Amino acid sequence: MSVLKTLGMPVFYVEGVPRGVTRDTYKLEVDGFVRSAPVIFSFADIEALPMATVDARLTSVSGWSLRADWQGVRFRDFEQLLRVDPKATHVHFESFGGYTTCVPLSQLRYEKVLLCYKVSGEYIEVEYGAPLRMFVPQLWGYKSIQGLARMVFTDRYRSGFWESRGYTDDAEIEPGFTMDLNTKTRRQIPGGEVTGF
Repeated sequence: MSVLKTLGMPVFYVEGVPRGVTRDTYKLEVDGFVRSAPVIFSFADIEALPMATVDARLTSVSGWSLRADWQGVRFRDFEQLLRVDPKATHVHFESFGGYTTCVPLSQLRYEKVLLCYKVSGEYIEVEYGAPLRMFVPQLWGYKSIQGLARMVFTDRYRSGFWESRGYTDDAEIEPGFTMDLNTKTRRQIPGGEVTGF
């Protein structure tokens, strides 16, 4: 059982928790402004890449934050495999259930951003995004798409599921209060990536 479940991280799958996708059957499609697109990666392909561990927080716009050792492939390292066209400025992400979001490449190149499949040495459970999810700690959690099925490198921003329903496009974490799930205490946050506790 991962630390996410142990600490009581809420399950947020607006499209419903996907069923039937395993590490053995998983495929990630990469399309758009990349050479030889589309490119298909199996889970074994992803797991064979150098793994990074990032001690950071996932912070939700719904009022909670959780610190853990997130593990996977740094996005900026993954990008180097793809030979991305310089025209690309954003990546549009899609889940197995149809959830979408879009993130500027400049944000994805931050050193803590991962294609994430483990937390503290344990594979992430399906309700938290397995087999593969994004981890983008400097933005609200709705940019850290779960059940990642497809990414499209594009030259423009595309509004995603929550963004088209009024959430901010840039998803910058705003000042306010959050429930720290690690300590079960309510804490004030100044805005930006939550790093102070």
